[in-house]
Amino acid sequence: MAADKGGSRALLRALRDAMASAGDGQQRLDKVVSLVANNMVAEVCSIYLKRDELTLELCATEGLKPEAVHSVRLLVGQGLVGRIADLAEPFTTADAQSDPGFRYLPETGEEIYHSFVGVPIQRLGEVMGVLVVQNQTRRQYTEDEIEALEIVAMVISEMTEAGAFLGSDGVATGLGRRVGPVVFKGASANDGVAEGVVHLHEPRLVVFKPIADNVEIERARLAGALAALRVDVDRLLATDEIDSPGEHREIFKAYRMFALDRGWRRRLNEAIDSGLAAEVAVEKVQSDARARMERVADPYLRERLHDLDDLAHRLLRHLVGSDHPQAVPDLPDNAVLVARNIGPGELMDHAGKIVAVVLEEGSQSSHAAIVARALALPLVIQAERITRDANPGDRIVVDGDIGRVDLRPENGILEAFREKVALAEQAKEIYRTLRDQPATTRDGTTVHLKMNAGVLADLPSIDASGAEGVGLFRTEFQFMIRSSMPGREAQAEVYSRVLDAAAGREVVFRTLDIGSDKVLPYLSREAEPNPALGWRAIRVGLDRPKLFRMQIQSLIKAAKGRPISIMFPMIAEAEEFRGARALVEAEMVRMAAIGHPRPEPLRTGFMLETPALAFASDRLYEEADFVSVGGNDLMQFFFAADRENERVRRRYDMMNFSFLRLLRQIVQRCDAAGTPVAFCGEASGRPMEALVLAVIGYSELSMRAAGIGPVKRALLAADLDEIRDTMERNDLAGATSARAGVTAWAQQAGVPI
Repeated sequence: MAADKGGSRALLRALRDAMASAGDGQQRLDKVVSLVANNMVAEVCSIYLKRDELTLELCATEGLKPEAVHSVRLLVGQGLVGRIADLAEPFTTADAQSDPGFRYLPETGEEIYHSFVGVPIQRLGEVMGVLVVQNQTRRQYTEDEIEALEIVAMVISEMTEAGAFLGSDGVATGLGRRVGPVVFKGASANDGVAEGVVHLHEPRLVVFKPIADNVEIERARLAGALAALRVDVDRLLATDEIDSPGEHREIFKAYRMFALDRGWRRRLNEAIDSGLAAEVAVEKVQSDARARMERVADPYLRERLHDLDDLAHRLLRHLVGSDHPQAVPDLPDNAVLVARNIGPGELMDHAGKIVAVVLEEGSQSSHAAIVARALALPLVIQAERITRDANPGDRIVVDGDIGRVDLRPENGILEAFREKVALAEQAKEIYRTLRDQPATTRDGTTVHLKMNAGVLADLPSIDASGAEGVGLFRTEFQFMIRSSMPGREAQAEVYSRVLDAAAGREVVFRTLDIGSDKVLPYLSREAEPNPALGWRAIRVGLDRPKLFRMQIQSLIKAAKGRPISIMFPMIAEAEEFRGARALVEAEMVRMAAIGHPRPEPLRTGFMLETPALAFASDRLYEEADFVSVGGNDLMQFFFAADRENERVRRRYDMMNFSFLRLLRQIVQRCDAAGTPVAFCGEASGRPMEALVLAVIGYSELSMRAAGIGPVKRALLAADLDEIRDTMERNDLAGATSARAGVTAWAQQAGVPI
């Protein structure tokens, strides 16, 4: 079989000649399976291509019954072929019929073939089909043989993308695109709204000559492109947007390390040595990396995958040249970047040229989200299928405030959106006039409004929003964006800049809240069946006191004697709070001994996120300097509904009277202990929920900066006694939630919610 590089190159040359010969798409496919079968001494070679997102179709075969072509179909995940398409990884067995995943298809005549090997036909993570080889004798296929098949599969994917197999009914892979207006309900990763036209981020350039004519020439082309890539990354680091200190600069430093990685260069050259053109070698190496890393649950490593994708795309553009017709085009003034995912470099390339970003994947702590905040771009993530449904130039509206995207909207939707934008601009003017006013209701209750933050890019919002301070600074983001532990100096620099930006207003620093979906690559951990209820937050800090102490030392150093508040996350029992506070006090003494002044005042408190803590002893509430209710986690634990699970999280309402009774009990306990209490979470940034929280006694709310203006406007117009009366009547009448009653009251009273 063609397992060595010389054999692989001979097979690739034969494939190149077959692709160049006359004939339609079906004839080319038939030649491919015949060549592979002959070269690999196989009795069967078959190509299955995706008919649509869920269906594979047998499109060509050498060895199986000819009448099965275009009549046999499998679902992704069904049978051995479907398993390969689903997992995007090779599979081999010496006895296919005995494998529990085998599905017998009598119309193919494959029951006499025992040995089986299949590899995915894919380009940068998108599976387009499956290439299969079978033999009657029972035998194990070697790693070299599987690799040879993977190289052939890569060429098939390139030729499929280039249209070499079009022109015969059913041969082309189906895109499964929806037509007409489509609404995507994703998640907001950066606020803002925009209207524009789709610019599809499609760096996967079509390669019309996937097979190398001369290996040395391809190696030289790769070397030149890699040198240009390194210049490219250095240029990015020198731009004005990146030159200033912050998380975004740290991201690009790590990004540069990937560009210089010797192992990456070695793998690229090995792929060229197998007979592939430089462009296809880049895609093969990246497909291999994607197949490995997509099976990893670690979100940090998955974020590195996007950086690697980004570098591979940039390298491809250097290989095809700036004058290539598929290079990045000039964009219209109102372009909206639509992508499956995107790395920081690609996003920076579009700085100043786009008005918003929509991603099929992504997370709020991703590198793309951090850079988008630094560039003040509206960003919606988790808009499933949008790259499949969108066409370049389609009209699109993006609402980053609520995470909604309208693709090809009808005129009525477009007009309503434009009216919303106009009203939002008017509202922003009103918010600006209210910025410096206290949020005092008509009945004389003042509610203090603070903002949540997690990266330095959030800091300008302190002044712009009129926030009275930072009620929650999520310190874990500084750790998540790095490939190694940030030292004391690096941490202290960030914390110091936060305190500088607050200009004397209180900042509440939450100690590391890692675990669950927030994982540090350099912190060893074991797999857990339920990470949200596992080793996370303060549990990690107490079990790894060195990590915890380092962070406390950095906070003390950054404070330089200024007031500071430290909050411990996920406290479930009193001893956890006392243990964390004792560690803080010990570091205060140690730092004072080497000349660092004690922050004055120093306040320590806990984030109440577990129902158990609501029933803790009175003494705990008296010991804490403050309490902050973490509404997001508290609600998910109260209702036993994972807030990341769309099937259950939307079934439960924060304004449910049962939950409000728990929240009210927490206020009463804090009042009895004389301990200040705040509410921190998504709900506090929504006017209606904020009004209800104020009614049950929360005089401090912490929210995203964009929520402060709307919440303040609603509070200024409201009479809390009237809302309280409405809620009591609804509760006595047996209502489950206060939402309907408060909504009706607000409409009648003219309060904007």
